[in-house]
Order: sequence, then C-alpha cells, then structure tokens
Amino acid sequence: MLAERNDDDFDMLERRFEQKYEVTEPKVLGEGTYGKVYKAVSRISNQVVAIKRIKLNPDDDEGVPSTALREVAVLKELDSEYVVKLFEVFCSPSKLVLVFELMENDLRKYMKQVGGKIPSHHVKSLCWQMVKGLEICHANRIIHRDIKPQNLLIDANHRLKLADFGLARAFMVPIPKYTHEVVTVWYRAPEILLGSGAYSIAVDMWAVGCVFAEMATGGPLFQGDSEIDTIFKIFQKLGTPNEMTWPGVQDLPNFKPSFPQWRHKGWANIRQGKTQEKVGECGIDLLEKFLAYAPKQRLSARKGLQHPYLADAGP
Repeated sequence: MLAERNDDDFDMLERRFEQKYEVTEPKVLGEGTYGKVYKAVSRISNQVVAIKRIKLNPDDDEGVPSTALREVAVLKELDSEYVVKLFEVFCSPSKLVLVFELMENDLRKYMKQVGGKIPSHHVKSLCWQMVKGLEICHANRIIHRDIKPQNLLIDANHRLKLADFGLARAFMVPIPKYTHEVVTVWYRAPEILLGSGAYSIAVDMWAVGCVFAEMATGGPLFQGDSEIDTIFKIFQKLGTPNEMTWPGVQDLPNFKPSFPQWRHKGWANIRQGKTQEKVGECGIDLLEKFLAYAPKQRLSARKGLQHPYLADAGP
C-alpha cells in the first residue's frame, strides 16, 4: 500500500499536494491507461509539470489499480532521458496523483499537426529515440507492452520519451504466460493476436516497426477494426505465415489452417514516391527486420541501434 486509508491521511495528502502544486489548466491534456492528465505548476520552483489523477474505489479490496502500481514501480526503476520522469507520488483513499515532467505533445498529435508529413531527418531521429528508450527498458528486463504514438511524448525540440507504463511487465527466463489483452490493436504483434501467452520483448519491437512505418507513410500500417481484421491486414501485406516463414505458428491457439492464403506484397506502398526518399532502402530493410513474423528473428532494440539506418542518428 502507498498510504493508509483514513481521513487524517486523506486531509494530510490533499494539503501536501495543494501546498506544492497548482493545477493551472482544467482542460485534460490526455488520458493514460488509468487516469487523466492535467497541467500544473510547482509552487516551490515554478516548474510546469504534468499531473496524472487516478480515481480509487475505497470499497475495492485491491485498492490502488495494478496498472498504476506498475507505472510507479517501473518509472522509479528507470532513470533515463528517453523515459518520462516521475517526480512525485501522492496517494489518498480516493485518489492517486502522479507528478511527471511535462511534455507538451505526443507523436499522434504531432503527426496530425504536420498532416502526416514528418521530415526525413525527424523520422530517423524519433525512431532512434524510441528504440533507445526500449533498449533501456529491455536492459532492465521491462516489456513496455503498449508502444503506440499516443504513448511517445515529444517536445518542441523533437526530443522523444516513452510514457504510460501502466501495462509494463518485468520479464524473466523462462518467460511466463501473460494476458494477450495488451497494446492497441494496430500495434499488436501477431503472436499476441494469435493467442500466444508466452511473449517477449519482441512484441515491443513489432510495435516499433508499426510506428516507424506510420511516421514514414503518414498513416497506420495495419489499421484493423478488430483483432481478426488486423491479423488479415498483416497477412495481406506480409503474406499468410506458415511453418517455413514462422516455425511454430500453427501451434498458436488462434491460428486456423483455413485462413486465406495471401502472398507477401513487399513494401510497394513504402517504396512509392516521397516515402522512399524519406527512409531509403536502408530504412525499409530496418522495417522488415522489426516486422519479422517469428519473434526470435525480430530485431532487438540493441541491434536496431546498430543498424546502418540508425547508426548515425544518435546524439
């Protein structure tokens, strides 16, 4: 527990929070896994911060939502310029308040602001920062599990930080079975969509490939409206997998031999016009390695940073 549940603690924590911070805008900046985010300012340093408010149910035996506890635990463990910083935590019987550094924008909003036309050097830099953040997570044995543009915060200088660790999990060897209800469906790895419970850091790298492609093309790569629709969108672009292209795929719970058989269409849509100029053949090669069907063949974050496309993109 982060705090005892009694009125004295509630009053004390409310006073502590209000003494230190003032919410400056009632408008919601965004919504994370388990709460709304507002802008506030420190009464002590005048630093502008982001406040995530999470309502708690006093009658719930579980108390603080597990997603919130995960986020607090992960962010306390990770200290990196590529991961959003958690400054402080306040907890009462009815509310949990997390105080973060403020990042004014996220990748989804940014792509909308520029009409999906991100300059090529920014595509490369943002991709590098995303992969670098995940390299740090994975080195600390943490799977993010919810990489998507909304969870990639950026500032006016195009610095990117990973955020919203509400679904993150520590992993170990052997890898335990996890729930498959993770990640917005457009960025969900095929092994999760096909029912695998024993997934790995490779699910994050699939999502990286999806986000990278979206930055390059201006639109989501696998824009399905359900799990099965997303699976078929993947198959239509990459070909329906089999034991040759993905050993063990036929053993996954949701795989059906009756699935339509599509052939790999290559990356014609990414090679067209300005998109080709944006990432080049080197970038397309990296994308293919992030989107390998077999999780064990998917490029890791560490190796991704060594790929020729990203090798010169760091600071």
